[in-house]
Amino acid sequence: MYTLSRRGFLAASAGAIAAAQMPRLAFAQTDSPVTLSAATRTLDINGRAATVFGLAGPGGQGLVLDPGQMFRVDLKNDLDVATIIHWHGQIPPNAQDGVPDMPMPLLAPGETRSYDFEARPGTHWMHSHVPIQEMQLLAAPLIVRTQEDLAADRQEVVMFLHDFSFKSPEEVLAEISGGYGAGHAAAAEASPRQGVPMEGLGGMPGMGHGGMGHGAMGGMAMGNMPGMGGMMDMGGMAMDLNDYNWDAYLANDRTLSDPEVVRVERGGRIRLRVINAAAATVFWIDTGAAEARLVAVDGHAVQPIAGSRFGLAMGQRLDIEIDLPNEGGAWPIIALREGARERTGLILATQGAEVQRLDAVAESEAPAFDTDLAQEARLVALNALPDRPVDRSQMLMLGGSMQPYLWTINGAVWGQHQPITARSGERVVLSFHNMSMMAHPMHLHGHVFQVVGLNGRRVAGALRDTVHVPPMSRVDVALDAGEAARWMLHCHHMPHLASGMMTEFAVNA
Repeated sequence: MYTLSRRGFLAASAGAIAAAQMPRLAFAQTDSPVTLSAATRTLDINGRAATVFGLAGPGGQGLVLDPGQMFRVDLKNDLDVATIIHWHGQIPPNAQDGVPDMPMPLLAPGETRSYDFEARPGTHWMHSHVPIQEMQLLAAPLIVRTQEDLAADRQEVVMFLHDFSFKSPEEVLAEISGGYGAGHAAAAEASPRQGVPMEGLGGMPGMGHGGMGHGAMGGMAMGNMPGMGGMMDMGGMAMDLNDYNWDAYLANDRTLSDPEVVRVERGGRIRLRVINAAAATVFWIDTGAAEARLVAVDGHAVQPIAGSRFGLAMGQRLDIEIDLPNEGGAWPIIALREGARERTGLILATQGAEVQRLDAVAESEAPAFDTDLAQEARLVALNALPDRPVDRSQMLMLGGSMQPYLWTINGAVWGQHQPITARSGERVVLSFHNMSMMAHPMHLHGHVFQVVGLNGRRVAGALRDTVHVPPMSRVDVALDAGEAARWMLHCHHMPHLASGMMTEFAVNA
């Protein structure tokens, strides 16, 4: 159960976590190293056993650090395949960032590697940087608490979202790419490695093919593609929201047929930490009748926004505060798949409250997420980047198509990319211009950026590490270039990443 006791924050002990059936977030209470194990585990998915991967700490899946505590972790690979873990939202030294061969190699089965860096507070997560392994649920929450968290009289609940298929990731990717006429099934061997080995990216077909345009659709109506869900029209062009229908959608490893029920106090305050760890699914978070406000995104505080529905793309996080009424009851917190009827979630319930069964399929489709960037436009950082002149601006054209299934940055896939360059200490503006008909959650390693432009309009937006760029849209972000090193910059839609939608942000001294 990804739940931290409300009053338990006042007692610095592992007993602060409520007992539950779900594996608990592992508290690291001292500065001695904590062991995390990449290992297999078995889930019950709607009555059917599923063997998946996971990251097991001393108390179960995930890790919680206290204020000021160093990130000291011994990562052990108990899988029978090589792996590596990226600490999403953290800014470790580049050597500890967790990307295959940039610069450290994958961990061999049985190998242990140590990590030691200053942890950044907030709601973050950790996951394999091998796409097919993240699709096998090799991921877990990484929560770094603040002094305010410790002092607050509130309960903390983590909602960790996944999409899931009983088929292997290789089968899923073959269906997505081959099913849409992709003609690049044998490309891996021809790809120049340039830092990330093909096996490190899952050996997916298509890596290394270049020469695509900036997302021209070739006159195809994507709404006619087989198996597509969540279509919407953009000025006569069909935008695709989902390119695969998964077998299940999980919240804390469970479906709505057997959801997690979190015991809460009457009149209590909840801080719900939502993490979208899905491979290829954008979710809306609906708090229903519970009064809620969005207070942070990607681990960074924003001016509170009241509401009952907020969205997040793959790799993104939301912190939502919920004030429960003084009477008892049950309050479902639902994650709705955009452009579709499938949903998952958990239930907040007082002791003795009646908990009604919820259908995993809603009566109507959820809308597309933030196609007009309206949610992003409402976000204002509480701790903005300091004002300073811009030293360098870079445009990144995001493109691709379903036939062939290739997704590109500046017209190239990984292996034929041209690095985005900067010098350490420079103020850099990156402009993501999406000329494809799918949205792309763009994630930059090793940096925090601020959203400063939306479709040409200047904003003082949120601090983030992953930004959702809708079709035919432009999002500008500002950052201060950090350690001189090669940092990954990629789409966090795993099939897009597996087909090559990655470049590097090369920082020079």
